[in-house]
Amino acid sequence: QVQLMESGGALVRVGGSLRLSCAASGSGFRFDYMAWYRQAPGMQRELVAVITRGGRTNYADSVKGRFTISRDNAKNTVYLQMNSLKPEDTADYYCNANAPPYNYWGQGTQVTVSS
Repeated sequence: QVQLMESGGALVRVGGSLRLSCAASGSGFRFDYMAWYRQAPGMQRELVAVITRGGRTNYADSVKGRFTISRDNAKNTVYLQMNSLKPEDTADYYCNANAPPYNYWGQGTQVTVSS
């Protein structure tokens, strides 16, 4: 059974930076896609960034140029470097990992950007 454990969420000021990490437990899994989603209060969960096993990335328009997703395949870990944070980035951030036909979610880590 795979478990995803996020870390790195915190309270940060506008313009600050944070780095989120998500480590997948359990050996022998090769994840095709790893991604970060976020959900703000009263809003639907939305895709923030996704990275393939080969390193191809895609970002939500709202974070392009500010956030960078990366992964370490050997460690089954995905990272999200978040720079120039804005109040609208405040949300619970969730890690997602896809190894067809299975799809896994973490429990979330809270990011709060204060002005």
